Parts: sequence; structure tokens; C-alpha cells
Amino acid sequence: MDLGMIQAGFSIEWANDFEEMAVESYKRNIGNHIVLGDIRGVSSDDIPLKKGEVDLVIGGFPCQGFSIANKNRNMEDERNFLYKEMLRVIKDKLPKFFIAENVKGILSIEKGQVIEMIKKDFINLGYQVDVRLLNAADYGVPQQRERVIIMGNRLGLDNPFPKRTHADIFQGEDNYDRPNKELLEEGFLPYNTVEEAIGFLQNVPIQNNSVKDFVLVGTERIYNHIASTSVHDKFWGRRHQVNQHDVCDYLKYWRDKSAWTTKRVDEHFGYKHTAGHWFRKDNNSGSIPKPSDWWELKKILGFDDQFDKLVTEYVEKPIRFEQSLRITNWNRASDTITATSPEIHINKERRLSARECAIIQTFPNDFIFEGSLNLMYRQIGNAVPVLLAKKLGEGIIKLLNKKEG
Repeated sequence: MDLGMIQAGFSIEWANDFEEMAVESYKRNIGNHIVLGDIRGVSSDDIPLKKGEVDLVIGGFPCQGFSIANKNRNMEDERNFLYKEMLRVIKDKLPKFFIAENVKGILSIEKGQVIEMIKKDFINLGYQVDVRLLNAADYGVPQQRERVIIMGNRLGLDNPFPKRTHADIFQGEDNYDRPNKELLEEGFLPYNTVEEAIGFLQNVPIQNNSVKDFVLVGTERIYNHIASTSVHDKFWGRRHQVNQHDVCDYLKYWRDKSAWTTKRVDEHFGYKHTAGHWFRKDNNSGSIPKPSDWWELKKILGFDDQFDKLVTEYVEKPIRFEQSLRITNWNRASDTITATSPEIHINKERRLSARECAIIQTFPNDFIFEGSLNLMYRQIGNAVPVLLAKKLGEGIIKLLNKKEG
């Protein structure tokens, strides 16, 4: 976000982050005005510029509690209320504009109560506030990445969200001879694709794990072209085919023969309803105990050896790509770059490199990330696409210049 604002024409006076390596990367590429630490321990008096002197405050409060990927998200998650620290800084510094960024899940938590609460709190500070869900791909970023942008100003102006420039003209298909004519006539450009963004690195060997390493592509130095080669994942599966219905009938027989009930079995294992599935075969909803549970079940029910070998002999099996490992798009905009292991490269020999992920996030090639490969992936995946931030900043600068002029 900061880099995009700098590209738009802003000067960043102060920044804060809780992640050590993110701070180191920031210092290396942007400046030493960033402070490492918990924002809750930072006094507004320690932040430069007096009240009313600030043009813009930007921030992304923690999203874990809001994320739709977190099924346990709720209003009691303390991370959900760290937006109040941003609220505090805005109240104490009274910037002309502010931008807060978050994940899509914030819109639906508690049936919309959270976003309305946040919006109302900003409005109560005297700001005109708008909330929009933006897809970065609509603005030229080669990535389908939806993020909520909360923008406010105290100048009585309409908040300047950027104009959409791109669209999925080919509707996610590879048939480029059948574009959406209506979108073309409206003047939209097609989404930028992964191949267009990172295709030049397709046959460039990955580096050793060091930020000092670089590869030359033409005359340009490319840093952080480092990638995980873990693409042939394996899993433990049963060596033998076994019919769940046969095992179910067998276990029910021995359960009924013993003094144990299904409820008592559940309590013995510390499960809530798992054991019930061992004795059920209707609608194919039953399951077979894992080996450790099988041996414990044998102790308490006292059954014979009929199914021991079939149920408990496991071997390591390869996971096919189409089973669980996603390969990146190539002729379309990328799926959302995440903070964990990225998708597999189209060559199927490795995952996307840190640099390729950074390019998809529209970082420039001379932005060098610090830390281990996993920490690089984390920094990149947690970032706002630089180009999207730039476009947000350009709209604000245009209004500020017009207001001052």
C-alpha cells in the first residue's frame, strides 16, 4: 500500500508493522521511518505531524478474525477490534483522507453488523465514508483479488474510487475468438494474464535461497526468484481395498456383543459423533476407523483379526495434481496470491517463485524481500497489490491538488 501511494505521488512520513521481516523489507526498499511493534503500544504523540497536518492515513488492520476462511470468526475475536487503533490515530491526527483495507469476509461477519459498526465509528469522527469491494483484476492487476476498501474524507468531497479499466472479456475461457462484445464496446481492456506477467521467467532457473542472489534476464537483475519444489506431495492411504459396509456390519456385531454403546465409545475416544459413523452405512455416510482407533477399538470390543490387515496396512501414495494441488492459471488472471504455499507453476516442476508472486502482486522487480522463502511468501501474500494502491492514491492526490488549487 505504501509503495503504491509513493508511486502516486505521496511522501510517507511514518509507518508501523508487527512483522519483523516485513519491517526489514520495508527499510531496505522504502525507508527507515517504519517502527516495529504492536500499534497498541504506540502513542499518537510519537507519530510525526500534528493534528490536521496529515493528508492521508492508510492501514490494513488484521484480517484473520474477519476472513471468510476463518469459520469461527465473531465479534469476540480481539483482532477484530484492532481497527480501533486506526480509529484512534485518525482521531488524533485528523487527516484529510483515510483508507482502510480488509478482506471480503468483513462484509458478512455477524450479518453485516461489523462493517456497519466500523463505518459508523469513522462517520462519528466527521468523515464522509464509503465502503466498496474492489477486484484488483478490474484495475490492471494480473490477479483476481477481492478486497474491501473503506475510504473517508473530511473535506465534504465524494470519495474518489478508481474507475474500472479491465474486465473478464473472455469470461474465464481460453477461447479468444469469442470475446464479450458488450464489454469491448464499453471500452474495457481484457484482464492481464499470468503468462503476460511472469512468462519471461518461465525457463529461468530458480536461485538459491538468498536475497543476495539474482538472475539476469537480459540486462535486468531479478531478485528473489526462489521457489518451493514441493509439488509431488504424498499421503498415507490404505494398501488394500475395503468395503465400508462390510466393516460396519462387522463392528456393529462386536459392539452389540459387548457391553459398549456407541455413546460410550465416543466418550472413550473423546469424540462427539465420530464413533457413530463407524457403525453407520446408510447413504454412504459411514467411515472406517484410522489404524490407531482400530487397535483401541479392538481392545474394548474384543473382536477377532478378520479385518486387521485390510484396515490398518497403509502405504505412501502420490497425490495427483488434479486431486488436490492447484496449477496456476496461465491464460487468465491469477487466483488470489495467498500468504502460504503458492500454486504450482505451469511447468509442474515447482511452485511459483517469490518473485513471480511479487510480480503478480505488481511489485517492481527491484523490490527485494528479506527473510526465508516462507516469510517472503507471507509478506507478498499479505500485501495490497501495488498498482491498486497507486490508483487509489492518484484519485486522492487529484482531489487534494484541486482543493488546494
